[in-house]
Amino acid sequence: MTPLESLLRRRLRLTGPMTVAAFMQEALLHPEHGYYRRQPALGAAGDFVTAPEVSQMFGELLGLWCLDYWERMGAPDPVLLVELGPGRGTLIADALRATRLRPAFHRALRLHLVEASPVLRQRQREALAPFAGQIAPAAWHETLAALPDDGTHGAPLLLLANEFFDALPVHQFERGPEGWRERVVVEPQIDAPLAFTLAPAGPQLGLLDRDRREAPVGSLAEISPAGLSVADEIGRRLAQQGGAALLVDYGYGAGGGWSLQAVQGHRRLENPLTDPGLVDLSVHVDFMALARAATQGGARAHGPLAQGAFLEALGIRLRAQRLTRDADAVQRAAVERALARLLDPQEMGTLFQALALTAPDGPAPAGFTAPGG
Repeated sequence: MTPLESLLRRRLRLTGPMTVAAFMQEALLHPEHGYYRRQPALGAAGDFVTAPEVSQMFGELLGLWCLDYWERMGAPDPVLLVELGPGRGTLIADALRATRLRPAFHRALRLHLVEASPVLRQRQREALAPFAGQIAPAAWHETLAALPDDGTHGAPLLLLANEFFDALPVHQFERGPEGWRERVVVEPQIDAPLAFTLAPAGPQLGLLDRDRREAPVGSLAEISPAGLSVADEIGRRLAQQGGAALLVDYGYGAGGGWSLQAVQGHRRLENPLTDPGLVDLSVHVDFMALARAATQGGARAHGPLAQGAFLEALGIRLRAQRLTRDADAVQRAAVERALARLLDPQEMGTLFQALALTAPDGPAPAGFTAPGG
């Protein structure tokens, strides 16, 4: 039994069942025993690999996407470059390396990183070390809402969020013959494995919108108030400050059932309640829900678009050709494997989606043909 599981069992015995959202919050972000508080989890030696870890091409193209939008806005100085959940700093380092040929862009940047893990913050500092003197010193924050008013708060915003929303807590519901009930975590009996059950109807049903409440018996719903709040905050900031945001994650355009999963050592566990604090928990992202929340905040939404199609539109194949131009056979094969993993529908190409958000009167972003498309 993990130290966190012992604490959770004590809580369950004192206060009763906890929501799936509460379980995820504790399992991932408990101050002492939470998964993201304890150890780096990315890369081949960790529990999962993100797109920036697959290939430098991913971060480079996202950096060039930001540079392109900065130019479309008229090259404002200053401009806030914000990344949500930067991991080991691989993406932001690749983005900065790809854009360093535009010193004016680097001079204009004010880098803000939203990261809860002290361990990962240190990895990010190490990844940014080569850019000392090229950009202003980075600032770190626990949440996007904590981004301070430091004299540049009203500057336009360029925001990147890769595999950030999938780790935010969700509430899960099921529609039965007598109505909707929320899925909760319980301890069936002392020292028995933690389990899921359905709670009686309660106040959390207010999270269900009117259309969803009328869904047929057997319907499932998964809602992330934390994710919707962040999307609304992004939309509000874009409406007030201008700029653009790019959200890339695995998920679906709309709808979907329960998707909570636990991964350890690149292997999905059968029971997501196993070993809390030692395994990664994630869910599939409802991109249309994020788009609606950001639009209500004042932004304009573009997409979602499959990651493969998005990277193709940004010219990833041309970038791959340039990387392999002077490469040997082993290097070419590595680039080709990475390209396939990022683009192939059986890999990350369609499972991952990209959603762009812009100020309501801002220019259209690269890779998206039109608002909503």
